[in-house]
Amino acid sequence: MTGEKVTNLAAYRFVDLSGLKELREELLALCKDAGLKGTILLSVEGVNLFVAGSEKGIDRLMGRLRQLPGLEDFVGKVSVSDDQPFRRMLVRIKKEIISFGVEGVAPGKRTSSKLSAKELKRWLDEGRKITLLDTRNDYEVKLGTFTGAVVPDIRTFREFPNAVKELPQEMKDETIVMFCTGGIRCEKAGPFMEMEGFKNIYQLDGGILKYFEECGGDHYDGECFVFDQRVGVDPALQETDSAICYACLAPLDAQDQEDVRYVGGVSCPHCFKAEPEKMAERIVDAQTKLDEVCRMLPGSIPLENRRPVNVAAKYDRWLLIDLLVEQFPQISREDWEQRCAEGRFVSYGGKVRVADHVVRAGERILQMFPPAVEPAVATGIRIIWDDEALVLVEKPAPLPMHASGRYHRNTLQYLMNEVYAPKFLRSVHRLDANTRGLVLFARTRHCCRLLQRQFLDGTIEKIYRVKVQGSPEWNEKVCEFAISKEVEGPGGRSVDEEDGLDARTEFVVKERCADGTAWLEAKLGSGRTNQIRVHLWELGFPVVGDPCYLPNKQMSNKQTLEVGDSPMQLEAWKLSFTHPISGKRMVFENGEPLQS
Repeated sequence: MTGEKVTNLAAYRFVDLSGLKELREELLALCKDAGLKGTILLSVEGVNLFVAGSEKGIDRLMGRLRQLPGLEDFVGKVSVSDDQPFRRMLVRIKKEIISFGVEGVAPGKRTSSKLSAKELKRWLDEGRKITLLDTRNDYEVKLGTFTGAVVPDIRTFREFPNAVKELPQEMKDETIVMFCTGGIRCEKAGPFMEMEGFKNIYQLDGGILKYFEECGGDHYDGECFVFDQRVGVDPALQETDSAICYACLAPLDAQDQEDVRYVGGVSCPHCFKAEPEKMAERIVDAQTKLDEVCRMLPGSIPLENRRPVNVAAKYDRWLLIDLLVEQFPQISREDWEQRCAEGRFVSYGGKVRVADHVVRAGERILQMFPPAVEPAVATGIRIIWDDEALVLVEKPAPLPMHASGRYHRNTLQYLMNEVYAPKFLRSVHRLDANTRGLVLFARTRHCCRLLQRQFLDGTIEKIYRVKVQGSPEWNEKVCEFAISKEVEGPGGRSVDEEDGLDARTEFVVKERCADGTAWLEAKLGSGRTNQIRVHLWELGFPVVGDPCYLPNKQMSNKQTLEVGDSPMQLEAWKLSFTHPISGKRMVFENGEPLQS
């Protein structure tokens, strides 16, 4: 078809149709064979089509349709263009050929009186008292409409019935001429308005396109939006230079297309939003979802849970029971033997693994937990930052970060996964269940590695506020006690200068209180489990409210506080790091960004 004009056909007819599946297949094959592209909608209420191709191909399609009962005189609106406005050929079966959703409206049986284009022009030339009503969507009206027309603010035609109910009561006695692009929407809008009590309803026969064809642009301002690649046509039915924003569907004139906010397929001046505004909307949306997830905590419903046991290289060829005792010494051997006897360990393939199963390096075994209600946790999680690379939240306490002990789903990670699914956020660092404060998540594995590298390099600054029992005699203190690798005693860690892991914490006294306590700032130089709590406990100044590290070097086996317990006075209140994508230095204090 190189060098040939393209024939465009728009046509519809409300008529009873049957055998839609067979008709669909036949028309699709015919159109493809004839080189036509566009869309044909079939329904029990009729047919609606927008197709383009050669004049011969269009005649062939219409000849077949006119063989159907009720379509013997089927005609449509024809125009020509230099290029094919459609990319492919679709034939679809729909409940309605124009979605409206109102029972009792059947244009194939009855519709409103029709007014020809020439008659409407004559009325307008005479200055006859009529009300013009535009039934189209708001983005279509932006390109143009009849002078002085009433324009309901609707995004889709399904909103039209509610818009009609908002019209002034006195309009029910006025002479109303409604119009749309080609007339099909008025076929349903007219009868509905009559059902609502409007007495003098006319519909423009053939719509705006027929008016352009017969009357030109008199009494019309602008151009007409069309649903194909042309976007808009002028009163001479020639394609205009208008484009469309595929983000918000707004038509764009030449000035809009030159605007710096216009990015094809992304944004335009009508929908462009600066990143802070976009992020604010994302945070509101995510926070709403999070609050809903927390309204009834997932762990409040009994559900079988599974937790993996990963076999490290050093445990190759160990017995499963010995591995469990070695890895989880806080649980007695007798307890592990009982769990094994109950068949609670299975391979990923579902095979039960008994106590004397010989494990292999790299093997993964699932520990099954019978259905149980998990303890309640604090739910006041607040999302502070949400961009293309990371999410920052303020974690309340008590709330575990990850599954452990009695907690499987009532954890920060699980709750965040529920909100951001199917995306999986990766926690860059951890806070104890009893510690409140800032927690950083990365959106991708790559960003997570970059941020964790900053922790290893010491370029992330993480500062805690902590209240201790007693008042240190020093104002500043650097503590470098090594901390045990594994859980010791009833359930915590302790200082282990021989085999422990290197740890460094810098303390600064900020306030000495009258009750004998003191507020300190703590800056981590390493990231060991319970590091601040263990260092202060060893120095003789345990954290106020700590359920595990008690005064006089006593240790409790209680790890996690219950909701309603007096809170542990430890908060990660300041976080400073380099953004993994922009390279900017980010600083957050007291749950608020200071600079970015």
